[in-house]
Amino acid sequence: MVRGKGRDRGRDNLGRVRKPSTRVRPREVYIFTEGEVTEPEYIDFLRVHGELKVPGRPFEIHFENSRAPSKRRKPLPLVEDAVDCLVRVEKAARQAGLKKEPERDWNWPQVWCFFDRDEHKDIGPAFARARNPGVNIAYSHPCFELWRLLHYQNYTGRLGGVCGDAAALLKKQPGFAATYGGRGGSVSAEQAKHVKTDQLAATVPEQNRFEQAKQYATRLGGKQAGLDPARWDPYTDVYRFVEDGLGVCKY
Repeated sequence: MVRGKGRDRGRDNLGRVRKPSTRVRPREVYIFTEGEVTEPEYIDFLRVHGELKVPGRPFEIHFENSRAPSKRRKPLPLVEDAVDCLVRVEKAARQAGLKKEPERDWNWPQVWCFFDRDEHKDIGPAFARARNPGVNIAYSHPCFELWRLLHYQNYTGRLGGVCGDAAALLKKQPGFAATYGGRGGSVSAEQAKHVKTDQLAATVPEQNRFEQAKQYATRLGGKQAGLDPARWDPYTDVYRFVEDGLGVCKY
């Protein structure tokens, strides 16, 4: 029943034609992160500052493991929880009329896991578990700080799986410390976990910090080490989440 100034009192105005909803159903993206701070803050940055490659195709973020204990934030448990989530959201998508086959609707839901090499023993099993159900993985070797570093420079050297080395390089980048305020030139490890807009956003309109970082990432030789992702040093494919998960092309 439509309510408005022109509505007849005491009865429905059956002659009024309702306009169909023009709201576009967004792509729902469900995310499981190993880290509790850095990755969620980066994704929040994308939500605010990311530019869509195809305007009119919005996305909706769901952080699924915000309150998960540390034991469920290891790669394999992370993927196991993501598989359960995928089954649930794909069922809901089918009930809503979205199509997966033969040609998938652009707003078919996606489930993503973010985790790093660090010193985890279950990297290979996590990748294997994710493959058949279709859980997506955004993976960095040795850690997510490599992806952040590539927004500043083209780094290609081996890091030996030591995340601390990547973090130290990041903190030395010109202007990085200044993004945390204050006059000092040093940044604590706890401070550096937090992602600041000025570390990622373009400083001039024609600049595309994402495209630059993506190009650097695709040049890394990590996969040349073979099929075992635990040996891809250095490596990061976070750009896949940005492009394929959210449809963002610039920030």
